[in-house]
Amino acid sequence: MSRERRLTSLVVFVLLFTSYAYFYQGGGWNQNSRFALVRSITSQHTLRIDAFASSTGDRALYDGHYYCDKAPGLSLTAVPLVAVARAVLFVFGRDPDDPAGLAFLSYLATVLIVGLPTALAGVSLYSLVIKLGASPGGAFFAAIGFGLGTPTWALATIFIGHAFSAALLVLAFASACRVGTDPGSSVHTDLSLGALIGSCAGWATVSEFPAAVPAVLIASLALVNARQLRRNRALRVLGAMTATALGAAAVLLLYQYLCFRSPFHVAYGTAEGFDRMQEGVFGVTLRSLHRVGRVLRQILFGEYRGLLPLAPVLALAPVGLALLVCSGSRARRAGIVACTVVAYYILLNAHYAYWDGGWSYGPRHVSPAIPFLSLGLGELWTRVSRTIRWLLAGVLIYGVALTLVAVSTMPMPPVGVANPTSDLLWPAFREGDLSLNTQRFDARDPVDVDFRAHREPKVAFNLGMKLGLAGTGSLLPLFLVWAACAVALGGWGSQPSVIARGAQRASPGRAPSTVVSLKKRS
Repeated sequence: MSRERRLTSLVVFVLLFTSYAYFYQGGGWNQNSRFALVRSITSQHTLRIDAFASSTGDRALYDGHYYCDKAPGLSLTAVPLVAVARAVLFVFGRDPDDPAGLAFLSYLATVLIVGLPTALAGVSLYSLVIKLGASPGGAFFAAIGFGLGTPTWALATIFIGHAFSAALLVLAFASACRVGTDPGSSVHTDLSLGALIGSCAGWATVSEFPAAVPAVLIASLALVNARQLRRNRALRVLGAMTATALGAAAVLLLYQYLCFRSPFHVAYGTAEGFDRMQEGVFGVTLRSLHRVGRVLRQILFGEYRGLLPLAPVLALAPVGLALLVCSGSRARRAGIVACTVVAYYILLNAHYAYWDGGWSYGPRHVSPAIPFLSLGLGELWTRVSRTIRWLLAGVLIYGVALTLVAVSTMPMPPVGVANPTSDLLWPAFREGDLSLNTQRFDARDPVDVDFRAHREPKVAFNLGMKLGLAGTGSLLPLFLVWAACAVALGGWGSQPSVIARGAQRASPGRAPSTVVSLKKRS
């Protein structure tokens, strides 16, 4: 990788990670349930969440005891970090279970266990889009589109599994695309690549069960790509992939056995208060075409949970995916898998009883498809003219602005708000009323769901508020980081020329574009 691309990768990481870490969103049923398991393991040394069951309505009741009703992967990943952080708080004489200690622990877990992997997925997406044939400018556009121009940004600031699982799938997918590309790699490289695919795809499934199907598709892509290797190298890659995937599965089966006395008992099967989860496969059933069509319209275009009104740049991503499928054989295989993953998540959501996702910014059950859709953005940017690129950039900026409004105010708006952006989020942002959530990680419900009434203190915050800034002025430090990243890109010279003028697709044997060559000589 060239120096310019390494530096651009660093900028992508800084932009995404800073934007994720800047916000703390407080609690909610989903995140409280997952963090209750973390608290139970680190303070009670048990998988039962009886001591913290009153903090959430998302819980499973089995044999008189309460358990987290979510897939355990995210919670288990956070346990070592929270255990160390609790010990540090004790050393400094702080109580990790009082409101301030709990806020610190939940913020730290969200930033490092959800935000950090999502930022790394953005960097991985940047590199992958280039490897599949797009220009560096297209790759930058795809990575920023994925990380900031869609509900991914909102989900990366919340302790729930969707962004975490999606990030792991991206890392596994990028690794599967690398299989067979380096004819001279070492034994260690082969084993590491296979282990990365298996562990990431496997743990994505342990963290969000619907990821099982994309995990299999990614493993199949690795298998097909491995056919280009010598037999012993292919076996090393596939052996490491299989072993690590089975290791992830073993952790899940052991967890379920310890909780429910059966390795095959899933917590969703005894979820309390969600009767429709008993329909079909945990709420997923084959429904009539009429109903599926109606839900699809809501998922994609609706004011309540529609993805495309919130991330309009994704409306053009299928065009780029189609171009990818029509390109070279390796890119074609990756494009086919990406299209299949996107279709899978959308159709799965359409057949799910609780398709709207409760308190949510957009259709969160579709969110793991966003990075795979974003692959098409890089290809599209590379193929179109400069004028179209400016239009694409404008659409992306609009999506980033919308998501900024959501993460600044409330990225999990209540169910009863018909149009969350126009009815709640934008009015609050316009008036400088930010970080609305009042629900803590140890409280089942907020006292008042009219969050603009301010009858109880806010729990959510952004880092600008911690510096004493108020209203929209509290976002100024974040904007300064963004500006510094823009200046850094301009200082390196190569990336702005690629974005603004559009470098040609790089291909073997083709000289670099005149624009890039001139920049390098200067």
